[in-house]
Amino acid sequence: MPDEPIGRGPVHLTLHMGPRLVRPVPGEVAEALLSAQITTTAGERSGFQLAFDLSKNGALSRRLLPEGFFDPKTRVVVTASVKGTPRVLLDGLIVRQEVGSSNRPGQSTLTLTGEDLTLLMDLEERTDRFPNLAPSQRVSRILAQYAEYGIASDVYREHIPQPPRQELRVDYQTGTDLQYVTELAQANGFTFYLDPGPAPGRSTAYWGPEKRLGQRQHALNVNMDANSTVDQLTFAYDGTAREEPQARVQDPATRRSRLLAQPDIDPLRPPLGRRASPALRRNRLTGTAKKDVAQAEAEALARAAVSADVISGSGSLDVHRHGYLLRPRELVGVRGAGATYDGDYYVKSVTHNLAPGSFRQNFTLSREGLIARGDTVRP
Repeated sequence: MPDEPIGRGPVHLTLHMGPRLVRPVPGEVAEALLSAQITTTAGERSGFQLAFDLSKNGALSRRLLPEGFFDPKTRVVVTASVKGTPRVLLDGLIVRQEVGSSNRPGQSTLTLTGEDLTLLMDLEERTDRFPNLAPSQRVSRILAQYAEYGIASDVYREHIPQPPRQELRVDYQTGTDLQYVTELAQANGFTFYLDPGPAPGRSTAYWGPEKRLGQRQHALNVNMDANSTVDQLTFAYDGTAREEPQARVQDPATRRSRLLAQPDIDPLRPPLGRRASPALRRNRLTGTAKKDVAQAEAEALARAAVSADVISGSGSLDVHRHGYLLRPRELVGVRGAGATYDGDYYVKSVTHNLAPGSFRQNFTLSREGLIARGDTVRP
């Protein structure tokens, strides 16, 4: 999705709500909105919290709240429009409401807390069988059940092929759809999340590798005087984070076991740093001897890839000052942090904090090594 400059133009929030199909909220609800906080993290469920003014004689307290307008499982879509260009920040469900009553006029509030639509996949435990279906095919079959909520699927084939063999095993699901889909993603070094938009009421369920290729977002500038676009940015290097997984497989005929070679994670996670950090820890994977070689190789690859990011960064920015919305689960460049920590990073999470006249973002970054791979980053 192309970057849309914000400059000094206004930022408008639009709320859509409904039991399943959403529509714009009444004017009384939009006017009562005090603040919105939305957190989006790679590989995790997004969450939100909306705060409303709950005046004693207002429409919210007299009519909408008693009628169940804000009841749990009500669908909420939050869209931020910057200079007339909308971007859906959240498509989720209310799970909790809190009413704070105060003796002071104008201090009573209604707070709604919720999670994105993957909550629908986590409400019912079930048992299912998948004969002769590879992991990606199982995921596609599960996600197809949620198309009525406007959820399209974007499913990648696993990096290490695992052809099903019904004569040897039949794969079963026990637990919720979300638990099983997430388990399959972790077993293949993939991530699973719901990406809202591009239109209200539409979203995409992504199951695949982290997006570490393609065009970078506009750079985060720090310690550059008037050219700085980030208020603060802190980096950390955890030398014990990276693991070297030890996986053994057994030949069913001879009962002999062998140690798998260390997997190459570059195809799954293209390097962002020039000097990769070494793996200081060796961990033995349990249960791989009972699995097919392909399954054991996939598990070892996943473990090595997930633990590779030893460099982390965190910071905050004012959206108006930065000039662009920072998007999670994509790449962004950093300038001004010094030769060791400049360069491209994967945006692990973004928290949007919106209030009248204010739009700020807190974010976390990650990569696997030190020193930028190139001499320049996108301005």
